[in-house]
Amino acid sequence: MRILLISRCPPWPLYLGDRLIVYHLAEELEGRKHELDLLAFADRPEDWQEQDKYDHLFHRVKLFKEPKRSQISYLKRLLRPALRFPKQAEQSWSPEMWQAIEAQLANNHYDAIHFFGGIQVYEFYGALKGQQAIITPYESFSLYLRRLIEDTNARENQRPSLSKIMNRVQFEIAQRFESFMFAPFADTVVVSERDQSELMRINPALKVTVIPNGVDTYEFRPRPVQRIPSLLFVGNYDYAPNVDAALRLATEIFPAVKSRVPEAHLWLVGNAPPPELTGLASDVIRVTGRVPDVRPYLARAGVFVSPLRLGAGIKNKVLEALAMGCPVVATPVSLDGIAVRDGQEALAADGTAMIDAIVRLLQDEALRSSLSSNGRKLIESRYSWNHAAEQYEHLYKKRSDFA
Repeated sequence: MRILLISRCPPWPLYLGDRLIVYHLAEELEGRKHELDLLAFADRPEDWQEQDKYDHLFHRVKLFKEPKRSQISYLKRLLRPALRFPKQAEQSWSPEMWQAIEAQLANNHYDAIHFFGGIQVYEFYGALKGQQAIITPYESFSLYLRRLIEDTNARENQRPSLSKIMNRVQFEIAQRFESFMFAPFADTVVVSERDQSELMRINPALKVTVIPNGVDTYEFRPRPVQRIPSLLFVGNYDYAPNVDAALRLATEIFPAVKSRVPEAHLWLVGNAPPPELTGLASDVIRVTGRVPDVRPYLARAGVFVSPLRLGAGIKNKVLEALAMGCPVVATPVSLDGIAVRDGQEALAADGTAMIDAIVRLLQDEALRSSLSSNGRKLIESRYSWNHAAEQYEHLYKKRSDFA
């Protein structure tokens, strides 16, 4: 098949989760003899220098500077339905992207057209001139904001504040956009059932399919090394929910664990840790920043702890820990979209129950071994990129047969 990918971002670097899926899916599809073209927005200066990292996967690649989208332009689309789906390039946020899509379609026949992203790319449906397409927004932004509001209300008093009001306004706007953005597409693909439920709540008429992210099961596999009593959390700290989780782990959970397991250490690994995290570094808390390879940490840690309170979508960090056979303790939010059974592939816990679960794991070698083995088996059976590519292929073929 000939497939056109239109993405909110390039497929590199892989430590950014929204780029990881585009890279690995393209890698799988290219290996299955499909021919891919990529049109993508670039929002980092480095994006223009990193094209050689993924050029080999595509027949053609074109990058475009991501346009600025003003709050006024968002409001205009909400208030004037005729503006929600532009009909020509000049009405869109990125006339350059629109024109590139038209040029690709004029000069090539595609068996499938696949959008990656939400607000950044949905508007280009009009450039397809009636051709079908699927869209993968990864997650529901409304779900993320709803959880943020609920968490803020639970941890703070109920009195209004400017931040609470702004969160509520943003939530209402996100719901309105998600009620119409995906309506014209043949399929909307999200990575977890919770995101599917949220989008279906907002617009029951949507066709929403769940295809979880995968893991490179060869690169992320168990290693025959001795695990040590370290707690590990991995995240990109440009993402606020990861900062919240890491601070919670370091200041609330880890001290309680260490009082019961004195030899315990904590590793906070990942890109762009802010000063409030780096300032916690000590003899027992290591804040690494971005590392070239997270696998040595996943191979050695006694337990991977994911205390996320916020977020939506599937958590790649949890998938990678399970693939490496690293025993996992995680909040329910952290396990969205991952078919773990509590006590079988991972321990699901929050609050004081999370502290007890971590201590139990550090002290119970048989339980660690069982979770490690079962977690790896789950990834192999359901969360490989090969499995994800098969499901996307099925959607492409349905679209191609219908066309």
